[in-house]
This record gives sequence, C-alpha cells and structure tokens, in this order.
Amino acid sequence: MSDTEFGPWADLIQLGTRKAMQGLSEMIGADIEVNNLSLRCVPVTEVSNAFGGRDEEAVGIYLSVSGSADGHLMLMYEPAIALAFVDLLMGQPLRTTDSLDGMGRSALGEMGNVIGAFFLGAIADATGLALSPSPPSVMTDMAGALLDVVSADILLTQDETYLAEATFRVQGQDVNGVFMVMPTQELFETIVSSTKVA
Repeated sequence: MSDTEFGPWADLIQLGTRKAMQGLSEMIGADIEVNNLSLRCVPVTEVSNAFGGRDEEAVGIYLSVSGSADGHLMLMYEPAIALAFVDLLMGQPLRTTDSLDGMGRSALGEMGNVIGAFFLGAIADATGLALSPSPPSVMTDMAGALLDVVSADILLTQDETYLAEATFRVQGQDVNGVFMVMPTQELFETIVSSTKVA
C-alpha cells in the first residue's frame, strides 16, 4: 500500500469507524470511544492473529458488503464482552445475561445492523459509492473458525488483505473486542480511487 493510497484509506476508515461508534452510542445510550485504531496489510491466513490466535473462543457478528464493490465487516468479542453488550442493548444491569440465547443473538444482530449501516453510510457519503451491508450473522466459535468464513472468500482472489482493527472504551472501561474491516482488493481500489476525503 503506497502512502498516497494509505492516507485516503486511513481517513475513510477512521471516519466510518467513528460514525459507527456514534450510532452504537445512540443505540445503547452510553458513550463509546474509539480507543485504538490500527491499519495494516496482512496475509489472509494470519487474520485470526488479530484476535489473539485461532483457538480463542469468540462471538462474531459478520456482515458482507455489496454494491459498487464487495468486502467484509466483522465484530469479534470474547463471550463475556458479548454478553455485556447484550445487557447494554437490552437496558439490563451488567452480568444479567449469562448465556447467548435467541433474544441475545437478535440484540447483537441489531447492533451489527447499526454499525454496518453507519460505517458504510459514512464511506458512501465521502466517496459517492453505493455500499450496502448484508443482514448480520451472529456466530459463536473459535476465532479461527469465525474468520475462516471471511478468509475463504478473500483467498479466492488475493493472498493479502488490508485489515483495520479498532478497540473501544465503554463507560470508562476498555472493551476487549475488535471491529475488523476486510476489503477485497476490488473494494480497496474502488474506495481509494473514489475518495473525496480531504
């Protein structure tokens, strides 16, 4: 990734991520700060290392991106963090939810809807592209198995992907979760060539 490509890409990802967290903050009625945002190019086969390794148990909220080009969005959390988000989303005291049932999955899916819509909406506004999220899929498995869902598709066309990772701070506490943006090469090139971000 050249400097001329990285600048617009980084600006757009930061814009989209902050808009997504703004939407989530409004949804749950609690301030969410983007605590850390990193952007890098990684081999597709090593994407699971972003979550500490393939064998870490995780809850994933996955959305595919379609429209002007294709890509992938994935939120991944340790199970305890996902359960805490269910409580926040449902207006319950923390630690009320102790297992992920159908209602909890529905709440996390709606969270994925909000984040995907705000994130892609911000990028679409900045670039003039048409980008739409799929309905979210909420999955519980090992991190490697969850990320294989995304990696298998990307590996059809490329060996590397441009990974954006963000961690958060909610109500003064760091959240051990990752919001990952994994564009296909087509989506990356389309975004970079279409950007209007100053």
